[in-house]
Amino acid sequence: MADHNDLGKKGENLAINFLIKNGYTILDKNYRYLKAEVDIIAQKDDVLAAVEVKTRSSRDYGLPQDFVNQKKIKLLVMAIDHYVVSKDLDVNVRFDIIAIIHENNKFEIEHLEDAFYHF
Repeated sequence: MADHNDLGKKGENLAINFLIKNGYTILDKNYRYLKAEVDIIAQKDDVLAAVEVKTRSSRDYGLPQDFVNQKKIKLLVMAIDHYVVSKDLDVNVRFDIIAIIHENNKFEIEHLEDAFYHF
């Protein structure tokens, strides 16, 4: 596996552990619907969080969260809508980003709740 794929998997595992430590229940990982993928679907109380994990090895080209574009947002909304309807869930949905930077053998994690709104 390429180094960037390893870093991405490591980032997703760190994000899962971070969420669990902060009281979330992980419902699904790498949920796919058509061309869309939601990295983590987690729940805390009555909020379902669709979490996009972005991991970068430096800040040289921007912050990890800057790489979630409109096309990705549209795909995430479509996938989480399918997830909620197919499971007949009655929850509030929130879209989060967990931004991870790996520099100097240390991981910095930032959880951005309500990172964007769907329309």
